[in-house]
Formats: sequence, structure tokens, C-alpha cells
Amino acid sequence: MKVAVLGAGAIGAYVGAALHRAGVEVHLIARGPHLQAMRDHGVRVLSPRGDFSAHPHATDDPAQVGPVDYVFLGLKANAYATAGPLIEPLLHDTTAIIAAQNGIPWWYFHGLPGPYENYRIESVDPGGAVSAALPVSRAIGCVVYAATEIEAPGVIRHLEGTRFSIGEPDGTISRRCLAFSEAMAAGGLKCPVEADLRHDIWVKLMGNIAFNPISALARATMIGICRHDAARRLVIKMMRETCEVAERVGCKPRVSIERRLAGAERAGEHKTSTLQDLERGRPLELDVILSAVVELADLTGAEVPTLRAIHAVADLLNQQLSTEGASRPPARTAAGAA
Repeated sequence: MKVAVLGAGAIGAYVGAALHRAGVEVHLIARGPHLQAMRDHGVRVLSPRGDFSAHPHATDDPAQVGPVDYVFLGLKANAYATAGPLIEPLLHDTTAIIAAQNGIPWWYFHGLPGPYENYRIESVDPGGAVSAALPVSRAIGCVVYAATEIEAPGVIRHLEGTRFSIGEPDGTISRRCLAFSEAMAAGGLKCPVEADLRHDIWVKLMGNIAFNPISALARATMIGICRHDAARRLVIKMMRETCEVAERVGCKPRVSIERRLAGAERAGEHKTSTLQDLERGRPLELDVILSAVVELADLTGAEVPTLRAIHAVADLLNQQLSTEGASRPPARTAAGAA
């Protein structure tokens, strides 16, 4: 098995190191100081489950890797539309693309029976650009339940969770999913193949849609939000509205809001990926997490006043970041993972 990890940041490098430990041929694609550290010293994983190191090949050029069996996509979803040139050198006829993204994926309604079958969510797949770069026929969904951070270039801090649920958009239990699941398990990770991955998507989204934007707006950690009474009530409102939208598109999350809150609180002083992006001056990954659900509320007639309010102020923050980024002098070197 040959796997390319495109965007070998905190999650991508962690998965790549685990797969390499299982004997898989792994190629990490990243950039900047993080790439150089992985080239020089490999990936060092610091984890409560035990520290380990791995030394897979690392590069910034997908053409050096060539066609692979699986592309594990660690890029943020807001980079998908322009990822075609990076992915193209990695593809052969049967290459699968495993998109480890937050929020609603571009393939969500593909082949899904019902009134919205094959509906394209504009906020997720603007003008069909993501579908063009990442053909749905190659897509395997992935819901990540692991929390990781880049502690230093080449050093990944694993905080909690080892589960990476995967599944086909059409709900079949495919051979390609089973093979990848076995490799992940051999590397010490949980990777169940789900016939109904959309349920996992909404369960994960219940947390992301509330904690990610609030953490950026308040610069607060997960546990900080949970332990602030008013913020906790705000999270509950957002989760309830999200569940209403989920039900209207045919999915009823089977996890209670209190249980979802408890899981978030266990993450402790963890900074969400959105807060980490804010601190680094990067665009916020709001489209697939928040904008998509507001769009689905419009589509289905769901009332989501709290989601709309948070979306408005988070989007304003994102626009300000974009303006500041455009006026900032170009950096001399790239920083962080791809």
C-alpha cells in the first residue's frame, strides 16, 4: 500500500507516522520549517498512549511521490478548490481520496436518496470547483475524533482520541475502505468503516459548529467555553439548531447534547483548529462548518437564529483577517504545514 498525506500538519503527520509504523509506504507532503524538521528528524509523536517516532519520506513536491493508492487529505477544506494541481500527480485509475475534514463534505448529497439528491452545497463546493478538483468517485469520507497539535516543527502532540471513522458516500462497505481501515489499525489507530458516515458527520459537527467559531471570537479553549455558563448555554442553542437542520435532511444524531458537551470538556485546554488559525493569521475554516448549515437551513426552512448571529460575526472576523493578510508584506519563507 502506498499513501500520500497531502497537508501533513497536526492530523496528517500523526496519521502518516502511524501508517509508517504499520509498514505502509508513506509520503508526507508539507512545507516550511515543519517539512524541514520531518526531513531531518522524522515525525516525533508525543502521546499519553506512548511516544514514538517515524521517518517516512517527506517532500513539498507531489511529483516526486507519483501515483499512490490513497491520498489522505490533511488540507483545510477551504483549500480544496485549488488543490487540483497538487493532487493530479498522485492519481492513478483507482486512487482514493480520503478527506479528513471538519463540517459538511462536498459529496454529502451525492447519491443520497430523497428530495435533495445530488444537490450541490454552494458554500462547500462553490461553482463545482471542489468536485472538479476532487472527483466524487474517488472520495472516501473521514470523520476525525483525534485532537492533535504541532508542538514544534516535526513534533506532534497527541491530546486525545484515536478514532478516524471512514465511509463511502453511497454507504457501501468497500474493499478499499476495509484495506485502509486495516492499515490504520495496524498503526495503532481506530478506523471503523461506517455504512452511515453522515451520522458521524453531524455528531462531530454538533461540536465544531459551536466551539470552533466561539473559540475564535472569544479566544477561549474548549474547557473554558464549557465552564462559562452563558457560553455553555449558547453552545446548547447552536447544537439544538444544528440537530434540527440534520433532521430536515434526513439524519437524526443519536448522541445527546449533554454527552457531546462532556466529550468537548474532556479535551481540556485544547485550542480548536479555528482558534489556532486565528492566532496564525490564517483564513478561518467557516464555510463547511457554519456557512453550509445556514445554507441547508435556508434550503429546508429551518429556523436557526443563533447560528445566523454567530455566522455573521465570525464571517466579519474572517473578512478582517483576509484584509489584514492582503495588506501584510509577503513572508520571506513559508511557515507551517501545507
